[in-house]
Amino acid sequence: MYCMEQDVEQILFDKNELNEICDRLAAQITETYRDSGRELVFIVVLKGSMFFASDLLSRIPLACEIEFMKVSSYGSATETSGNLQIHLDLKRDVRDADVVVLEDIVDSGRTLSKLTALLSDRGANSVRCCTLLDKPERRQVAFDADYVGAEIPDAFVIGYGLDYAETYRNLPYVGILKPTVYTTSDES
Repeated sequence: MYCMEQDVEQILFDKNELNEICDRLAAQITETYRDSGRELVFIVVLKGSMFFASDLLSRIPLACEIEFMKVSSYGSATETSGNLQIHLDLKRDVRDADVVVLEDIVDSGRTLSKLTALLSDRGANSVRCCTLLDKPERRQVAFDADYVGAEIPDAFVIGYGLDYAETYRNLPYVGILKPTVYTTSDES
């Protein structure tokens, strides 16, 4: 049977480190919204942020709603196309709500820049972004997340929800994928 771990070059964040990141981010978000008096809506961006969102939200003691969106700008490639594609949209109106978008990684910034603008246009009182990982070296548009778990180098990361071609999401840590895995596949 094939073992995904043979494709991991290096572990960046183990489970304990991911727990520490979630604790810190949950405390920051709780402090921001503790006395807001508005409806608080977390938007989990599928599929990549599902593990992160689950761990993070279980640490936030505030009344909130959880919604899901599936957006992409990658498909199965390793480079962004720059176009926001909405595959699953919200089931509710976010007008006048405080919205926090939960994302796995900010890379080029294009997807989140367009998504946060869309939510603002839909009438949200505020839109903030919380990301597990930030890769500022890859930024192509001006976008900064409001809450950042950790900055990482310009490497292809997998695990804890992050994938390459829909694989590796279920690794219990964040690791760097060996370049031979995606360069060999992309050249085929």
